[in-house]
Amino acid sequence: MIDFNEGRTLCIDKPLTWSSFHVVKKIRFLTKAKKVGHAGTLDPLATGLLIICTGKHTKIINTYQGQEKEYTGCFKLGVTTSSFDSETEEENPKPIDEIDLEKIEKVIRDNFIGEIAQRPPIFSAVKVNGKRAYSLAREGKEVKIEPKQVQISEFEVVKYEAPIIRFRIVCGKGTYIRSIARDLGELLDCGAYMTELRRTRIGEFHVDDAMTVERFEEMIKALNPS
Repeated sequence: MIDFNEGRTLCIDKPLTWSSFHVVKKIRFLTKAKKVGHAGTLDPLATGLLIICTGKHTKIINTYQGQEKEYTGCFKLGVTTSSFDSETEEENPKPIDEIDLEKIEKVIRDNFIGEIAQRPPIFSAVKVNGKRAYSLAREGKEVKIEPKQVQISEFEVVKYEAPIIRFRIVCGKGTYIRSIARDLGELLDCGAYMTELRRTRIGEFHVDDAMTVERFEEMIKALNPS
């Protein structure tokens, strides 16, 4: 039987609609570990790699949190949402007839590579006056979040079929992909929001090597049939 209190680092492929906290709660229940934490939040509407540390390995969570991350997903041009993703309703429709791949790639080259100033979404876990921004936003309260510096090393348009941009982004700690959608839409003067997001890599850990929650549960049951 594995003693998860001694410390294990697990790669989990987070399912759609699950919060990162729900994954941690499930792993804690299955492993009976006293301490369980994750190395970087994924929103409920995102899927992909979530690094979970148990027991003594929770002491090295910060090491993983600071590592480079890779994402794939989709942005939709011509409309916005208040959450910058699919959680809220589409609004502010605008035409995108004059927007082509060349224009999109030029805006990306000129504005989204290197160290940039980024304002996190109001629907995020950033704390404002001691409360999570998303809690204030869902209460209908005004939320003001100051921009912060983030690092984007790669931003590739994998495919563009109007109105959908399929992308791959490699970035540093604290980068909000939803905010990139908003900012790209503003610079293209048409609006945009994120419709799909998947984290594929954190440092040397890849989602291809991750287990689903269901597969991990099967493994635990096989180790402890009782």
